[in-house]
This record gives sequence, C-alpha cells and structure tokens, in this order.
Amino acid sequence: MSTYIDCYYARTLTDTQSRPALSGRVEADVALVGGGLAGLTAALELARAGKSVVLLEAQKVGWGASGRNGGFVGPGYATGLGHIALMAGKEKAHALYRLSIEGARIIEENLAALKMEDNVPVYGKLSVLRYADTGGLAARRDDMARDFGYSLELRSKEEVRSVLRSRKYYEALFDPQAFHFHPLNYARGLARGIEALGGRIFEHSAVITTELDGAEKVLRTSAGSVSAKEVVFATGGYTGPVTPKMQRAILPIATYVLLTEKAPERIAEAIRAPYAISDNRRAGDYYRLVEGGSRILWGGRITTRTSEPRRLADMLRRTMVSTYPQLEGIKVEVAWSGLMAYARHLMPMIGQMQPGIWHCYGFGGHGLNTTSIAGRVVAEGILGASDRYRLYAPFGLNWAGGPFGTATAQMTYWTYQAIDYIREFRAARAG
Repeated sequence: MSTYIDCYYARTLTDTQSRPALSGRVEADVALVGGGLAGLTAALELARAGKSVVLLEAQKVGWGASGRNGGFVGPGYATGLGHIALMAGKEKAHALYRLSIEGARIIEENLAALKMEDNVPVYGKLSVLRYADTGGLAARRDDMARDFGYSLELRSKEEVRSVLRSRKYYEALFDPQAFHFHPLNYARGLARGIEALGGRIFEHSAVITTELDGAEKVLRTSAGSVSAKEVVFATGGYTGPVTPKMQRAILPIATYVLLTEKAPERIAEAIRAPYAISDNRRAGDYYRLVEGGSRILWGGRITTRTSEPRRLADMLRRTMVSTYPQLEGIKVEVAWSGLMAYARHLMPMIGQMQPGIWHCYGFGGHGLNTTSIAGRVVAEGILGASDRYRLYAPFGLNWAGGPFGTATAQMTYWTYQAIDYIREFRAARAG
C-alpha cells in the first residue's frame, strides 16, 4: 500500500524546504488554517495587499488534495451550469462560471509573477465521450462561446481516435486554454511567494482549540497560539472537529491516482497527444503524459471509503488497460489516494460563518481553478475590496447527512456507473 511519501509529485518536488512548527504566541492581521491551494492563494492575495498573515498547516504545505490531484486546470465546477442555475438563478450561475474561468487565469498569473520556472504548463485538454453525441458537444461549444466568450473546438470520433488509440472513445471537446502542470510544485511556489512578502507559514501545526467570539480571534496548537482579527478556515477533505459546522457540511470522498513505469514506446502506441484527457462519466478517468511522454499519470474512481484500499495499483491498472488494451503488461510504479471535500450541492462553500470567521472549502471534483478564485474572493472580502464571495451564498454549510449522506453518495455513484455502463454498451453495439 502506498503512502503520500511515495506520491510522484512529492518525489519530483523542486522545493523540499521544511518549515517550523508554531511555537509561542504570534499575532497577525489574518490567520489562515490549511496549507492547500485555497489557503495559500488567500494568504498570497492578502500579503500582496500589505496584510500580515500567518498560515497554519497540520502536515506540510500541499499535503492534502492540493498536492495529490491530477494537475488539470480549466474552468467549471463539480456540477453543471444547469444545476447551478437551479440553485442560484441563471444570472448568478453565469457570474459564478465567469469566476471559475478567472480562477484558471489566476494560476497562470501566479506562475508568471512568481517565476515558477520549474512548473511549465502544458496546454490543451480533451474532454472525450464514451458514446456518440455530436449534437450535445456542439451545443456546449456554442453556449460557451455565446455566454462566456470561451472558445472550444469540436473533435470528431476519427480525430479523437487518431491521437487516443481506444475504441472506447467517440467525439470530444478540445479546450486550448486549459492546461496541466505540477500541482505540488505550484503549492510550494505559492508558499515561497507568501514568505517573500513577510508572511509566516508553520507546518506540523494542527489547530486543537479556538476562541473565535471576541474582536481578537485565537487559534491554539500544541505548542503555540495565533491571535488575529480575521481567521480563514481552508481545510478541505481533512476538516476536523475544531470547526464542527464545517465538518458536518462535507462528505470526505477518496480519489485515486497511479503512475506507470517508464515505457515511452509502449505508451506512444496508445496515447499520441500531450494533452490533459478526461472522459464524460460522473467519476471518469483523467490522465496525462508526464516526463516527456515516458510515463502516464492516471486517475479515476471515487469512493466514500476514506482508507486506501488494498491492491490499489491493480484496481487502477485494470481501468487503464480496459481503455487501452495495448498497455497490458505495463507496470504501475506507484499509486496513491487523497481526500476531497464534497458538499451535497456539489459546489464550493465560501463565505463567513460569523463576523471575522471565513470558510473556504468543498472543492472536490474541480479544485484547481475553484481554490484559486475562492482564495481571491475571500481575500477581497477581508480587504473590503469586493463582495464577490456573496455569489456563493446559495451554497451554504448544509448538513451533509453524516453516515446516511455517505451511504447515499456511494449509492448515487453506483447508479451513475450503471447508467454509464448502459450508454457505453449501446454505443459499442452501434459501432
């Protein structure tokens, strides 16, 4: 069974700096809890505005889903625009989608501004169908161009199969503005940027108690405390009992990733494009070539089981080979899992729990762009620069159902799997 130490991103990390644990009493304008991309982005935006910031991370910067994900950056949320419109109205839904586009651009801006030369983005993403639906893809392409000025390209089945040598695939939408990169190097780059502006980051500093009702908020760890006027909780799938209202509002969902051995010739027989690739199933496969095409980084599946399953690598390899039979025999070098935070409404939860106390989490399924815009709008709210965070007000801290919610989520996933199987079976029979 793999551990996070074995994660490909951790092994290829260019910044191995260790940061101290909090000791003694410190003060700041803003204290942030959680060293993932949401907390780091908010801290960087605040530090750029001249605020003193202290960030507390229970493990290491990027240790959670922020440093273990597929590394895909593009617009959107874990749920579709139609569902968002049902909850928030069409006008707000469109405003929220524009924020998701901005979130992807924030990452590009930070890569350039912080000179992350160790993290060159690879542009292009193919969203492929596992059954024929040219009309549906064309409609989405047209909607994105009309409503958001966002250009997507329709690729035919023949064009898709010329670069992805799988009989499972049909048409696709190609997004030339989306990209993939090294998410853990990005998280560590954000941390360096915060520290360059005078921000302080403490690792291995889990918050164990809080005092949040006074003008000065206090966060306590095992060896120290932070006092601040504003506090941001950005704890993702690892949200614990220190913030019980936040903990009750999420379902921690596990997702899984593998890295193959080096096999450039074999891999080129199957995948002939450097793009980020994902399919249209509810919890479908997502993958990309790394190290110049010599390895595949492949992710997929979700479960409500938060412990890493035995034989994880075999489970993921079977999925990969079912898509590309020509990869039979390629070995998995390492596989790992991570926890995402999902709300029942499938949207990020961003806002204030009470004056001076901010929450910023729930990014499961589409985290890189949404963590970025979340960090920005929370920082703007603290600074009084905008109230854009209020666009997320329809997606509150609703109880996720506890064990009943977990069971429902697993049953829903199995239902989607069955629907996907029926669609693919019909597509295969139709040729």
